[in-house]
Amino acid sequence: MEPVVTVGLDGSPESMAAAHWAADEAERRKVTLRLMHAWPMLAPEPVRAASEIDQNYWAKRLVHQAQAELQARHPGLLIVGNLVADDAQDALLKAAAESELTVLGSRGLTSSESYFLGSVSMAVVARATRPVVLVRPEARERGSSPDPRSVVVALKLHGPCDDLLAFAFEAAAARGVPLQVVHGRSLPLHAHTPWGVDHDVAKEITEEARKQLAQVLGPWREKFPGVEPVDAIRLASPAEAVVRAAEGADLLVVGRRTHRPALAPRLGPVAHAALHHARCPVAVVPHD
Repeated sequence: MEPVVTVGLDGSPESMAAAHWAADEAERRKVTLRLMHAWPMLAPEPVRAASEIDQNYWAKRLVHQAQAELQARHPGLLIVGNLVADDAQDALLKAAAESELTVLGSRGLTSSESYFLGSVSMAVVARATRPVVLVRPEARERGSSPDPRSVVVALKLHGPCDDLLAFAFEAAAARGVPLQVVHGRSLPLHAHTPWGVDHDVAKEITEEARKQLAQVLGPWREKFPGVEPVDAIRLASPAEAVVRAAEGADLLVVGRRTHRPALAPRLGPVAHAALHHARCPVAVVPHD
C-alpha cells in the first residue's frame, strides 16, 4: 500500500481539527491523506440509491464536506475518503497498522460526545502498532501562529528509545524547529531536608542525568545536523515535567512500551498525563 496518513472523522470539531492537522502532516510528508469514517450500520459499498433511502448518505456527506474543505487549503494533496462498515475501534486499529500515522481528535479531560474519543481513542492509542497523534480543537488555532515553537519529546534514560527519538527528530527537522528533550526525575527522599532541598544532591542528580542524556543524543545530533536538541532536566515527576514543558509546543512526543507486564496498564503515567493534560497535539510512539 502507498504511504498514507489516516484521520478518523466523526463530524465533531475535534475530528475536523485532527483532519486539518493530518492534512498539514500528510503534505509535509508528501503522502496521501485518508479520511476514514467507520460505523457498523453502514451499507456495503457501492450503494446507488436516492439520498432519502441511502443509509450511507450522511456518512458520505460528512467525508465529502471534509474533503472539500481540506482540498481547498491543500490543492496539491491527494485526499481519499474511506467509509468502513465496521466497529470504529477495529477499523482504526486496522488502518493504523498500515498507515505512517493515525490522527484522532481529543478533548482531554472534558466530557466527550465524540465517537472517536473515550474508550475508542484510548484503545487505539494503547494498542496501535504504529504512531498515533491526538489533536485538540485549539491546536488548529495555534497552528496558524507565525511564531516558531518546538517539538518536545519525553525521554527516559533506561531502555531502548530509537523509535521515539527517530520520530521526534524527524518531526523537528520537517518543521524546522528546535527539539526539546525533557527528562523528569523525582528527587530521592534523602534530597529533602527540613529547610528545603539539598542543592548539592540536586546538582549531582542533574549533572548525572545530563551526561546520560548527552550520550543518548550524540548519534542523533550527527544524523540530524539541522536539528538543535535542547535538553531539559526537570527535578519533578516525569509526568509533571513533560506536561509543563509542552506548554506552547507544536507537538509533544511520548513513548509507549509495546511489551508491558500482563497486569500493567497499556499506557504508562507519562503518556496518560500527556494525553489528558497537554494542550498541544500528542504523538504516542510504540517501541520495544
